Amino acid sequence: MTAAIQQICIGKPVMVRHEGKEVSTGIFKSPRAGPVAVTKLGIIGDGQADLSVHGGRDKAVYVYPECHYSTWARELGVTALVPSQFGENLTVSRVAEETVAIGDRFRFGAVVAIVSQPRLPCFKLGIRMADKMFPQSFLKSGRLGFYLRIEKEGKTRVGDTFELLESAGHGITVRKLWQIVFGGVDKAEDAQRCLDLLPYLDAGWQRRLLRVSGQ
Repeated sequence: MTAAIQQICIGKPVMVRHEGKEVSTGIFKSPRAGPVAVTKLGIIGDGQADLSVHGGRDKAVYVYPECHYSTWARELGVTALVPSQFGENLTVSRVAEETVAIGDRFRFGAVVAIVSQPRLPCFKLGIRMADKMFPQSFLKSGRLGFYLRIEKEGKTRVGDTFELLESAGHGITVRKLWQIVFGGVDKAEDAQRCLDLLPYLDAGWQRRLLRVSGQ
């Protein structure tokens, strides 16, 4: 079986109450059944609250592997999780961080996109999960999903295949990058290799890798 889109979810920022303050967040998204238009800045109808850390060309669309839903449900002690439980735009079957590499090119519907980086959780994922400690558990798990940079705009819908067009070829998977930066062991040589092979990583990931490499 090939990878396929199981859910497409979008949502505009809303105001929520968090620790006595009003906070704007775009993490609450709802399913869309029909086709959606995907641009270089994301899915039409979707939005982010804090554009300094969310959205933009390197984070245009957030993908989360469907296979993690059952694992999280078991670990959280719940029977089911709702669509876009983790704030993703696309929930995709038969993909995983261990097999998807930074720089891989995928096609879904009329869209062509490049895997740009893993997702890093912020406190708003804790709001979504009603557990302020959940972002730490999420990061520690390595089940982060990944962002896409859109190369060719177009439309897609639920059921479209998520087809690998071109492998990056370097073997630095989404999970590998997470392990290098957050694994807690000496990964200086691996970090330098990432810097050499992934010059298009955004400034945040560049800084993290420089720190790990000892520069």
